[in-house]
Amino acid sequence: MVLSGCLLLEALKSYPIRSSFSTVTKDLLGHRVAWVNNLAVYFVGAILLYAYTTSSGLILQEYTKVSAQASSVLFVLLFSAFVWYSTRLVDRASFVLLVFMIFTFAFSVSGLVGGIRVDSLYGNLDIGQTKYLLSFLPIALTAFGFHHAVSSMRDYYLNEYSAQKAIVGGAIIAFVVYVVWIVSIYGNIDRGSFIDINGQVVMLIHF
Repeated sequence: MVLSGCLLLEALKSYPIRSSFSTVTKDLLGHRVAWVNNLAVYFVGAILLYAYTTSSGLILQEYTKVSAQASSVLFVLLFSAFVWYSTRLVDRASFVLLVFMIFTFAFSVSGLVGGIRVDSLYGNLDIGQTKYLLSFLPIALTAFGFHHAVSSMRDYYLNEYSAQKAIVGGAIIAFVVYVVWIVSIYGNIDRGSFIDINGQVVMLIHF
């Protein structure tokens, strides 16, 4: 995913600043492929927007006692104002939220890291049960679905090298966080918890 993002950035080098993903696709592959590409990008963006909006509405509902629907609308209006104002304001707000997330993440996993057991991570699962690892695929795709923002990062930094560092650095941070989170969770869950009453393996991915 990181490599494809960098390759997209490489393709953008031949185009002026503020050229989009659609601009490159239309120029190199034609209008029909550009239409399919745009549809795919909009679909991914809509799915991510729906997921974050819904989750944020539920979180705000717990603290404000306002309905989840109204909280979701307020969330969209608030952060849309940031995006509408300027990319730099989004950058500053993202930095503040990132610092907050780092502290909350460290606090949430600090108690779990000390309880990690190697036998819980590996257990006695046979090779036939490795197919259940595919359930992590949607999580990975959501975490690294950043390609629609590559051209925007290039426009913001005004050069490809800085944008590439942001892509690689951001992906490394996300990868490390996910590894720590998954290992912390599954290192504290007994393998017996993965077996239901029928003896079938189930994946506990609702953390």
